[in-house]
Amino acid sequence: MGEEYVERRLAAILAADVVGYSRLMEANEERTLEALRQHRREFFDPTVAKHGGRIFKVMGDGFLVEFGSVLNAARCAVEIQRGMLERNAGVPEDRHIKFRIGIHLDDIIVDGEDFYGDGVNLAARLEGLARPGGIACSAVVRNQVGHKLELEFVDQGQKTVKNIVQPVHVYFVNLASPPADGAPRAATDSQSRMRSDKPSLAILPFTNMSNDPEQEFFSDGITEDIITDLSKVSGLFVLGRNTVFTYKGKAVDLEGIAKQLGVAYLVEGSVRKAGNRVRINAQLIDGSTGGHLWADRFDRDLSDIFAVQDEITHAIVEQLKVKLLPQEKKTIEQSPTDSVEAYTHYLRGRQIFHSGTRSSLTLARRMFARAVELDPRYARAYAGIADCDSRLYSKHGVRMPVDEILATIDNALAIDPNLAEAHAARGYALMVADRRAEAPSAFQRALALDPNCHEAHYHYADFCVTAGDFQRAAEHYIRALELKPDDYLSPCLLLNILRSLGRTQEMETYARLGFKRAKEALNLHPEESKAAQMAAAALVTLGESDQAKEWLARALAIDPDDSGARYNAACVYSLLGEPDRAIDLLETYLQQVGPDLRLRFKNDSDLDPIRSHPRYQKLLALAG
Repeated sequence: MGEEYVERRLAAILAADVVGYSRLMEANEERTLEALRQHRREFFDPTVAKHGGRIFKVMGDGFLVEFGSVLNAARCAVEIQRGMLERNAGVPEDRHIKFRIGIHLDDIIVDGEDFYGDGVNLAARLEGLARPGGIACSAVVRNQVGHKLELEFVDQGQKTVKNIVQPVHVYFVNLASPPADGAPRAATDSQSRMRSDKPSLAILPFTNMSNDPEQEFFSDGITEDIITDLSKVSGLFVLGRNTVFTYKGKAVDLEGIAKQLGVAYLVEGSVRKAGNRVRINAQLIDGSTGGHLWADRFDRDLSDIFAVQDEITHAIVEQLKVKLLPQEKKTIEQSPTDSVEAYTHYLRGRQIFHSGTRSSLTLARRMFARAVELDPRYARAYAGIADCDSRLYSKHGVRMPVDEILATIDNALAIDPNLAEAHAARGYALMVADRRAEAPSAFQRALALDPNCHEAHYHYADFCVTAGDFQRAAEHYIRALELKPDDYLSPCLLLNILRSLGRTQEMETYARLGFKRAKEALNLHPEESKAAQMAAAALVTLGESDQAKEWLARALAIDPDDSGARYNAACVYSLLGEPDRAIDLLETYLQQVGPDLRLRFKNDSDLDPIRSHPRYQKLLALAG
């Protein structure tokens, strides 16, 4: 019996995948899928076809393409990567769709419309080595292309890759424009020139190595401040605090995390604080290999903590060969306070603040106030006090002069006029004080200073709801939920906005996302009622009425006197067709909250089912 014939042929294989696909999908599944479909329809697929390629396999976020010519494969890859830079222009960086591309030329096995063999496998491995927005290829591709396309190839040496026996000689393509005379570039300094986009970086939460678990807030604060400083460098793309902190306390697979987050580099470290001494270890890691590019240990007095943060920031910038502009250098070197004790109180307050309960806000305010006593020039601490006061006034019925809240914010802005969080706090305070005409400019100023300020997006969305501007509210809630992967409030609050806009087809997606995030939050903090309230709201939207009642009962059992719990329970009862229970709760609620939340009550589509009820007019009277 003769052997079965196996068809083989020589082909150039291009492998591509979407950088940080897991992160993009977690942030906003619907928007990511639509953006990817649009890029494929308008650009990726037509570019492949123009260069004679054929997509023979699609794997979610990945593509395998066959070309009869290695030159065409290289031309196509370069056009895709340069074109995606233009297509991403004007889009927030954490929302960019970028590709990694690998190219290899080899003998492949043909099986109908599909291909197999080491040639396909190696192209996929090369893609995994490429930088975000970059191209990696094998030596055979580099040799075949030569100088025919006036491309520079940056030699990466021999690499050992998974499931390939022999080491592979890898080259990166420098996507910078070729010189006008077409002469080949020298290889010197090509490492810094090969990148077609900003170096991308994620600072993982520093590990608390102190014997006292209560010092967790301190290691978290160090991490957040390094993120803040590096985010001020225009030549870097740095993932925000809310994204990287989802990895806190998890087992570290550095290469896997870099791929999930879609970054080229990672920073990890640890903090050990004992008395007046602190030891900080920090490492800069190449995300494609897990190898260390830089590492250092700092043993210092606690009073030197700001100098250590500054040294770490400058070391990372230097290693990544990023130019630090004079104003950026000046801004980074300005420490928020000279008092380590004030800094410690501020970090404690920031940790406690996020719970949002009346008792936690009261305690956080005490921490911020102590920080200001220790350093009257601490702008962030003033902003923290104002945020606590605004929330206590708006959500918990604590009566206090709003002029005092605004005066506190003025203190912060007098010290640091460019503090985005202070402008966001001002917008929120103006909103809760019913000085509505002034609030939008404060939110807009905060977002101009920091387009990724979660609080500014979230509270601006709240303001837009109370103004009946549902389209803009939806935009800011969506941006807020993208910026903070554990934000369960924004997707749940978005549900009634989408209903008001008639975008009911999107509601199920965000309801599932909101429920997932709320459930995860409650697992971490079972004592917090808010997550259970939001889970109940999401379940009603999904048609899970019995489960919604169970989660609502849990929320009210945790904190029966919380005004937010009363309101969200009323919304759920309204949607469940139990108007009297809803109205009973609202009658108490509307006597406790500020004017911003009374306006929200008037615009909330969750309450549409009770508006024709005979008792509704009394609610309107209470809302004023």
